[in-house]
Amino acid sequence: MITLAVDCMGGDHGPGVTLPACRHFLEQHPDAELLLVGLPASLAAFTHERARMVAATEVVSMDDSIEVALRRKKDSSMRVAIAQVKSGAAQAAVSAGNTGALMAIARYLLKTLDGIDRPAIAGQIPNAKGAATTVLDLGANVDCTAEHLLQFAVMGSALVSVLSDNESPTVGLLNIGEEAIKGNDIIKQAGELLRTAAGLGDLNFYGNVEGNDIFKGTTDIVVCDGFVGNVALKTSEGLATMMGNFIKLEFSRNFLTKIAAGAAYPVLKAIKSRMDHRRYNGAALLGLRGLVFKSHGSADAFAFGQALSRAYDAAKHNLLDRVQARIAHAAPLLVSAQPIAEPVMAAPIL
Repeated sequence: MITLAVDCMGGDHGPGVTLPACRHFLEQHPDAELLLVGLPASLAAFTHERARMVAATEVVSMDDSIEVALRRKKDSSMRVAIAQVKSGAAQAAVSAGNTGALMAIARYLLKTLDGIDRPAIAGQIPNAKGAATTVLDLGANVDCTAEHLLQFAVMGSALVSVLSDNESPTVGLLNIGEEAIKGNDIIKQAGELLRTAAGLGDLNFYGNVEGNDIFKGTTDIVVCDGFVGNVALKTSEGLATMMGNFIKLEFSRNFLTKIAAGAAYPVLKAIKSRMDHRRYNGAALLGLRGLVFKSHGSADAFAFGQALSRAYDAAKHNLLDRVQARIAHAAPLLVSAQPIAEPVMAAPIL
């Protein structure tokens, strides 16, 4: 059985979204069981033979600072859910709560893997090929060294090899141009490290890519610092929203426009579905000694269910072991980065 610990109180909607998603997930995955973590009164109505309630007395709000979440709310549903992973009661934890708090608590309880200086947030952005490009970091680390970007590439390769059954996913380094001479010093140094790693068989480095390559699907993985990655994520969500609004607008115009829009509806619907970020909800917090997945805070039941499924797939296919194996193989290159500043993890970014 694959056991997931679910922070049922997190996100904008709490149990109103997480519990229906949990029920549907259990119906679709007969070899899974859930530990539902939250306030007992909020979870009392949920019953299932493969679900068990784990009580928590506090909730981390979306506005709580990292200090409040980490030091004052020590019995929050978020912390208790991650503690289930630490104790071995669950193979992965899922939360839609405050991103900064989730990363801080996960890092504090689970610690980082040997060879990894900073955990990264890895998520998927829909691309023109009808699939998705895995991008990391999506916001945990605003300032990164070249060594950090190499670590992200190694961890991202392990993630994609699990989720897509592709043992050699391509890795692109986000830059302002494809040429190796372009970019700032950190990007140039990162490019050299990635080329060296590729030569040693640690990853499949494609080369530099530009922002539009994320949406083209040029590479399976795109590596960047958290500032740029989060901007790319929000841009993709904005495009999906724009497409949805465009379809609605075309159906609200004059009679002839409605007829034309009706004829094109199947195509428009397919495009909207491809760009629907809910299908790719569930970002992995990579680099920790345990599996933690972050759902978008505003996720509906469908989207939260996708995050549960992503965590389930990662646990079932031993993502943690694969990350550790790839890190061990690349150990000579994964030198400790010089400390420049602690990562800036603001309130929810996903």
